[in-house]
Amino acid sequence: MVYEGMLLFGVLFIAVWLFSTLLQQRHALYLRNALQEWLFVVLGVYFAWFWSHGGQTLAMKTWHIRLVKANGQPLTFWRAAFRYLLAWLWFLPGLALAWALGAKAWMLVAIPAANVALWAFAVYLDPHRQFLHDRLAGTRLVATADKLPRTTST
Repeated sequence: MVYEGMLLFGVLFIAVWLFSTLLQQRHALYLRNALQEWLFVVLGVYFAWFWSHGGQTLAMKTWHIRLVKANGQPLTFWRAAFRYLLAWLWFLPGLALAWALGAKAWMLVAIPAANVALWAFAVYLDPHRQFLHDRLAGTRLVATADKLPRTTST
């Protein structure tokens, strides 16, 4: 996720630049909600496109991971988009709970972090070690066979 985040920095930078330039945004709070919605859509299109066209983002290619349907077939764009929406369950429940409780200071980090930890540990409840969003979307991550052969030194 960290490597994917580093790569997404460039994608989001260009998206913010386009938004700010086209809508003449001169202050960070001007059109803030519209910018957040725009970035949500940009991320959704980014992931859905790559997952439905080869099953891999650049970071997934680096780690030799591919996303496929539960039966091993390639994903459609709409199934990939559905998985993207479900993946937000890693963050949204914790953020919503922190907001509902009026969390301040360190609790603004602790509550969403606890949500992420619980979501990650939920993988151990699945017999195939799948995350809940993959189970609900009918997808799974598989290792790819395109790893480089090992070389031996003589």
